[in-house]
Amino acid sequence: MGLRFKFNLVLSIVFLLGITLFGYVSYVMLQNNARDEVLRSAGVMMEAALSMRTYTVDHVAQKLQASQGEFLPESVPAFAATEAMNTLRKTYSDYVYKEAALNPTNPRDRAVEWETDLINDFRSNESHHELIGTRMTPSGMSLYLARPFQIKDPACLVCHSTPNQASDSMIKLYGPNNGFGWKLNEVIGAQIISVPMQLPIDNANRAFFTFMASLAGVFIALFIILNVMLSVLIVRPITRMSAAADRISVGQTDIPELPETGKDEVALLGRSFNRMRRSLEKAMRMIDQS
Repeated sequence: MGLRFKFNLVLSIVFLLGITLFGYVSYVMLQNNARDEVLRSAGVMMEAALSMRTYTVDHVAQKLQASQGEFLPESVPAFAATEAMNTLRKTYSDYVYKEAALNPTNPRDRAVEWETDLINDFRSNESHHELIGTRMTPSGMSLYLARPFQIKDPACLVCHSTPNQASDSMIKLYGPNNGFGWKLNEVIGAQIISVPMQLPIDNANRAFFTFMASLAGVFIALFIILNVMLSVLIVRPITRMSAAADRISVGQTDIPELPETGKDEVALLGRSFNRMRRSLEKAMRMIDQS
């Protein structure tokens, strides 16, 4: 096993360990950054929906009802927020906002199976104020951000306690079987934002592969440079010394001296070898003369 082979073996082992460690750390960091980016987008959408709800309550609902004297869906904060987000979906079709409920007034807000699980989690665990997770959709992996929707305003029960207390226009629009029986402080649904993760994950994977390819390129260049330096500075001089020592060992002393340029260890070894050869020649001449 030659010196070059041993050197390259150690260098390869160090590189494999290093690239495995750095690859794992960088992959985890990039994936976490992608998730954080998606989560920030979901948080911005959630706050936008809440802002729309607040604006509807403070500036729209009472004026609409006062001017028309009848129930208008546009005066409902959930309806306004959903419509605003549906407009956003015309540009970003994979971004979804839904105020899912177990017993909604508007049938389009009825919770599907996985949304029902989130709502039941909020209903059974009062300490849960936010749920974050991922789910697979036809368009790829999607991250969801969900917050409970709880009846805190007694005024909401005027339209949602029993059908006979609701306005005739609301009953005419949605029927007597939807959105009734709600109770104060009850979690009746959840506000759910779904944001696609595929693009950020693809970007993270692309960055990861670019980083790993760059790291491999740097190693290959370093591997070549170190091997050239090893060959020129160490292997080749030692090979010449070994060949000279072999010739001297069989009595061939008529060989040129080794180069002694430089002040490194190889040059010192070359000077020592030359002195040893000269001393050996003198000793052999003295033996011949005697």
